Amino acid sequence: MRFHVRKRRSAPAVIIVALIDVLIVLVVFLLVTTTFKQQTQLKLALPDSSQAKKSGANENPPLVVSVDAKGIYYIEKIARTLEQVRDELRTRTAQNPQLVLAINADESAPWGRIVKLRDAAGETGIKSLVAFTKDKQ
Repeated sequence: MRFHVRKRRSAPAVIIVALIDVLIVLVVFLLVTTTFKQQTQLKLALPDSSQAKKSGANENPPLVVSVDAKGIYYIEKIARTLEQVRDELRTRTAQNPQLVLAINADESAPWGRIVKLRDAAGETGIKSLVAFTKDKQ
């Protein structure tokens, strides 16, 4: 009688390296296909304009001062008083004499606050002033 000796089978193993490769491919795919949208903290309702120009690449980016519906000034998402805005405009103008000021005001912002901002820009020597609007649709 012949007895057949069975060989012990090894326990099945999961190959982690292959799973990591698949995971990396999925992550790369998601990064490539995902679009990132920049959202600002300030929610402003910009006024309509039929003459609105598209913003493009600019060698000298403007200093953006936002005015919300309550009349509060913001530079780089930080609330400022009019005096602080004036001081910031002076320092930025001293660094860059060709500074362009961009006013990003809410449609219902108090007009007097925008005029005061424009006057502060004139006092500090800013020669170019623009305002953000949205396309009329």
